[in-house]
Amino acid sequence: MTGLRKLIRTTAFKLMAAYLLVFTLFAASLLGYFFWNAQRLLGSQISNSINTEINSLSDEYAQGGVMLLASTIEARTRRPGSLLYLLTTPQGEALAGNVTELPDGVLDKPGLSNIPYRRDDGGKAGPRTALVRVFALQDGYKLLVGVDLDEQSRVRAIMFNAALWSVGLIMLLGVAGGWFVARRVLHRLDDINATSRSIIDGDLARRLKVAGTDDEFDRLASTTNAMLDRIQELMAGLKEVSDNIAHDLKTPLTRLRNHAEEALRTAKDEDAYRAALDRTIEESDKLIGTFNALLMIARAEGGRIDGALSEFDVAEAVHAVAELYEPVAEESGARIVVAAQSPLPLRGNRELVSQALANLIDNALKYSPKEEGGPAGDVTIAAEKREGRIILSVADQGAGIPQADRQRVLERFVRLESSRTRPGSGLGLALVSAMVKLHGGSIRLEDNQPGLRVVLELPDKPAEESAQSRLALRRPGLRVRS
Repeated sequence: MTGLRKLIRTTAFKLMAAYLLVFTLFAASLLGYFFWNAQRLLGSQISNSINTEINSLSDEYAQGGVMLLASTIEARTRRPGSLLYLLTTPQGEALAGNVTELPDGVLDKPGLSNIPYRRDDGGKAGPRTALVRVFALQDGYKLLVGVDLDEQSRVRAIMFNAALWSVGLIMLLGVAGGWFVARRVLHRLDDINATSRSIIDGDLARRLKVAGTDDEFDRLASTTNAMLDRIQELMAGLKEVSDNIAHDLKTPLTRLRNHAEEALRTAKDEDAYRAALDRTIEESDKLIGTFNALLMIARAEGGRIDGALSEFDVAEAVHAVAELYEPVAEESGARIVVAAQSPLPLRGNRELVSQALANLIDNALKYSPKEEGGPAGDVTIAAEKREGRIILSVADQGAGIPQADRQRVLERFVRLESSRTRPGSGLGLALVSAMVKLHGGSIRLEDNQPGLRVVLELPDKPAEESAQSRLALRRPGLRVRS
């Protein structure tokens, strides 16, 4: 009983019941209209048959008198399925016909009327009902012609029973169909609830069952599974980031403590204390820079930037960032080559795009010496517009990144073994990737033969809804090293 109550309370069953009620009412109304129309048509046909028969017999009477009329009536009463006939004298005596008994006064009422009667059938049948018409002939003779309504009643009963059976069958099939649909829906919902409870209990690997029917439940299950995959990915990423933060920040925090402990143990004068404080401030700045980079990446990935997007010239931004890094390039013996002609309008966030370019140039200069201890190779920065997209690329002539590691280096705190000896936090490329996603673009790492080429593709006009969803964010002008 509990299962039945649960089934009846489902939305699918209630919708089925409502639709069934509406459909049943509609079907009953339609059948009622057909029944009424059929009755009206049948009555009209009966009236026409009576009138036609009276006209025919009147012609017989006009041609041959009462004897011919009586003879004709007797002949017609012997036909199978004959009509009702009665010919009487002016005094009401029967001359011909198959009606033996009528109510009093019927012959005095002209026109159509429903009457009970008995016919000449050997007394096998009781009283019947007929639709008759009384017609007065010349010389006072009266002619009655009618049709037995018992056949019409049988037709009416058959039609009524058919209508009742039809409505009953519709309701039966509707209830059975509603029960089947409700059971099916309830089964799918029970599966969803069971899986959801397992996920709530901590089994994040569970997924909703997809039946393969491509119905609304399959689409819901597919969307929910995609959401769960994303949540699991984010949880794994959060755990990895937490582990990386704990691992990568342990060293600078340990150095901070060691510098302070060493200053307390060995410093003899003000200069020694000042040097220890300078080292502490330097390490603190690196820690603050790492946290600011994490905050910037998180907010960029969350779609939050300074105010609304604005239109700016990418080529001008490229030249400005390149000019900023020219002194650094000269110190390492490298050249920065820029290939970007104005105007290259882009609707986006200039500060984030410039920050991403700065990170890529900084990496190119830091990781692209031609040989250990030798001068760095050229760094080429290019910008162009192609098919409604701005293509930015930064290429170096260093050792490059192996194909297997190119996707991994875009994650936070990922540093390859070859770069462990150089300063950095492993966040630079992660910030570049977040900026690209924020602008609805894509990032590729390619082989520059030799070296690495990082290609950014940004739509020149991001979707307006993305622009409207941005929230304000204050960030310091920080260069994030990877």
